[in-house]
Amino acid sequence: MGRTGSMHYPDHVSEIVDPRGDLQWGTIPGLVEDAAARFGAAEAVVDAHGPGGTTVRLTYDQLAEEAAAATRAVLANGIERGDRVAIWAPNCAEWVLAALGAVGAGALLVPLNTRYKGAEAAYILQQSGARMLFTAQGFLGTDYPAMLAEATAVMALPDLERVVLLHTGDGGEDRATARGDQVVDWTVFLHEGACVPSDVAAGRTASITSGDLSDILFTSGTTGRPKGAMTTHGQTLRTFATWAEVVGLRAGDRYLVVNPFFHTFGYKAGILASLMAGATVVAEPVFDVDAVMARIAAERITVLPGPPTVLRTILDHPDRKACDLSSLRLVVTGAAPVPVELVHRLRSELGVETVLTAYGLTEATGTVTMCRRGDPAEVVSGTSGRAIPDVEVRVVGEGGDELPRGEPGEVVVRGYNVMRGYFNDPDATDATVDAEGWLHTGDVGVMDPEGNLDITDRLKDMLVSGGFNVYPAEVEAVLGDHPGVAQVAVVGVPDDRMGEVGCAFVVASEAGPVVGEEELVGWARERLANFKVPRHVVVVPSLPVNAGGKVLKRELRERFGGSGAP
Repeated sequence: MGRTGSMHYPDHVSEIVDPRGDLQWGTIPGLVEDAAARFGAAEAVVDAHGPGGTTVRLTYDQLAEEAAAATRAVLANGIERGDRVAIWAPNCAEWVLAALGAVGAGALLVPLNTRYKGAEAAYILQQSGARMLFTAQGFLGTDYPAMLAEATAVMALPDLERVVLLHTGDGGEDRATARGDQVVDWTVFLHEGACVPSDVAAGRTASITSGDLSDILFTSGTTGRPKGAMTTHGQTLRTFATWAEVVGLRAGDRYLVVNPFFHTFGYKAGILASLMAGATVVAEPVFDVDAVMARIAAERITVLPGPPTVLRTILDHPDRKACDLSSLRLVVTGAAPVPVELVHRLRSELGVETVLTAYGLTEATGTVTMCRRGDPAEVVSGTSGRAIPDVEVRVVGEGGDELPRGEPGEVVVRGYNVMRGYFNDPDATDATVDAEGWLHTGDVGVMDPEGNLDITDRLKDMLVSGGFNVYPAEVEAVLGDHPGVAQVAVVGVPDDRMGEVGCAFVVASEAGPVVGEEELVGWARERLANFKVPRHVVVVPSLPVNAGGKVLKRELRERFGGSGAP
């Protein structure tokens, strides 16, 4: 028997046997069952922010048992195969159980960003037709049910029948155990599942196939309206078994998942990849550098994901050397430029064996290209690696023809990882995935002779702020509703801490009230998640446009310059 700390796991399953996860496990519930059989008493999930401040520790056996109980409760609430079940809550053990319970019932999981305001969440709940919502109270001082109730006063949610409150350990422990017919506590919800026989639930789970849809992840597009990318059990399993194999995730690893579970990186590259490899998910609800460093030392964390801003914050912390971070062996980064110096520092100062970057998008099941173990620092820093196995990646010109290596063009992707389409939006699907199956990413990239891809620009103008995707069209729509704004254009500009932040160039309305930075930032903050709020506002007499009237955003970025101020 192998041994890591107090955990035991079989030596013969220390690595994933077959990267074709769709063949090995078939479905996500199949993965959960198999993981319990392989890793049994090893820790599967650790949540230091459990109810009442307790630490929750679940073995693989317990995870499978409690996920099955959640599935019975989902069935007791009348959820059918193909129904949508949403989660709007921070990283916690109950998020994992709720998600696995929902997909075990054949439902499609719809994760919601915890930074969303009520109207943003309500829009996705409405568009997805979600019948059930798992949510929380108290996270970062936020009452999600209250925000949703306020939003539904103006946006009906006729499909939403049940709201279940999770125990996140961040407030709300003294609340009542039941809130009437629609809103119930997690404990009450689980008790409802007692009326569903285990064999009935097992029969539902067994009826799910690899080709069935497993989730809808909503992502904003150039129009500013979120669109739901649909993926299947098989796509997810195959993609992230490959991901786990490439990065070298293995049994006994202790994986600090700071990336939000609502994101592909948190849910699939975090929770599901760990189940595949036999790693332990240590859930962290929000990045706080002191708390994260303490958790690395206390839990002997070996795997740490995160954008460069998170890693640099740890490296530059004045008390870093007083904290034992020696257990770290694997860092997976990306979502922003990765300085080569950062790669060298992770290796030399923290002793990290493997530092990898990758590129992906929700429409491609989160993963398109990856660096490989052993790649030099310059490749890890300057590129996002090469296409994952059995996936085609090309850089094409305006006519769709592949360009010579070294020339910039649009990145297109074809393979098993390309989404099944946008939920209830065939027109948007046809505009994104062409007749030959190529997904047009809207990203501009350059491919080197070895096939390494460097993302250099974004056709869709998306910016990445602190690891979160921000779509300017959505921010522009909100600012454009202000009575003092005639025109607005939002661009991404450099920021030392966040990588990029939004800068709004605004043309004031002659008939409207006087506008300034404080007023417009406050307006946006009331209506958008914090990471979408522009950090700079510049009032200008006019916006630069080309002959066709299109705003020249590159010129606006140049006006801002690299100094960190307009």
